[in-house]
Amino acid sequence: MITGRYSRQERFQPIGAHGQALLKKKHVLIIGMGALGSSLSEMLTRAGIGTITIVDRDYVDLSNLQRQTLYTEQDEAETLPKVIAAKNRLEQINSDVTIHAHVSDVTADNIFSFVKQVDLIFDATDNFEARFLINDIAQKQQIPWIYGACVGSYGVTYSILPRITPCLRCLLGDDQVQSETCDTAGIIAPAVQMVVAEQVTEAFKILLGQTEYLRQKLYSFDVWKNEVSSVQVGHLRQEDCPSCGQNATYPALQTEHGAKITALCGRDTVQIRSLSHQDFDLTRLQQLIKREAEHIHVNDYLLTFKLNPYRFVVFRDGRVLIHGTHDVEIANHLYQKYIAVHS
Repeated sequence: MITGRYSRQERFQPIGAHGQALLKKKHVLIIGMGALGSSLSEMLTRAGIGTITIVDRDYVDLSNLQRQTLYTEQDEAETLPKVIAAKNRLEQINSDVTIHAHVSDVTADNIFSFVKQVDLIFDATDNFEARFLINDIAQKQQIPWIYGACVGSYGVTYSILPRITPCLRCLLGDDQVQSETCDTAGIIAPAVQMVVAEQVTEAFKILLGQTEYLRQKLYSFDVWKNEVSSVQVGHLRQEDCPSCGQNATYPALQTEHGAKITALCGRDTVQIRSLSHQDFDLTRLQQLIKREAEHIHVNDYLLTFKLNPYRFVVFRDGRVLIHGTHDVEIANHLYQKYIAVHS
């Protein structure tokens, strides 16, 4: 009788003891540790995937706790980066799994470093800029990846195999317009779990080399309206696609220059990312702004403070979130006045 940690999974014939041993040798990358990423990482950790790399740029906020299953009120109180809180929790769940955590934005400059020796990539992001980056690196490095998204009560997922299926750019063209996000339209947890269940099931098939069982369709649903759609999209693969065609140029991987300023949709927040690759000295910055700022908090990963009516979150890797405005000009002025001058 099988009685070990993975006994019930091994009793499932398509996996078995041999498949379980194979999963232990696999390395997956999860980009984004919000609702999808936290549930994906927990399910994969419990399943015994050998190595999991998690990457996320954000920290735990009280509004996350409704659906982001790994995090606690204590994580929010300590303003922990999501990947750090997740790593702490995942290692408690299964100490046999190796967790690599990176507090980082994913960019054209650094994405190559995250995909080394990776067998599968999960999209758990909330924006199409990141998804097109994943798409291009996956095509260039020939790594399978699983697209996933959810908002409101709606979810969608699709498994992408380089040189076999259409890539994301084939499906969407260059359209990166995102009309709704969780911050604008809300989200319910069941929609998240539906997407995660589909992504992880497809992942097992890929990691075990049983790709003949993949859905091979763009799957979407609305749990509130009781709607399900499964659309055949194989015919959409384009030979001249710049991401997966014969003469691919991988446009999303073009290196950026200068600081990048982005208004985060629906969050009344602007992110400013310096591309100087110079880490901030958070302790020194804390000392320099303490006479002007209020509610200062610093830990090993980030510094937060308030300059009414704005709240700053300064990450060690050189990124800054400025809450309280969606105006990039105002945010850049604040960044230059309080951050750049001291960095």
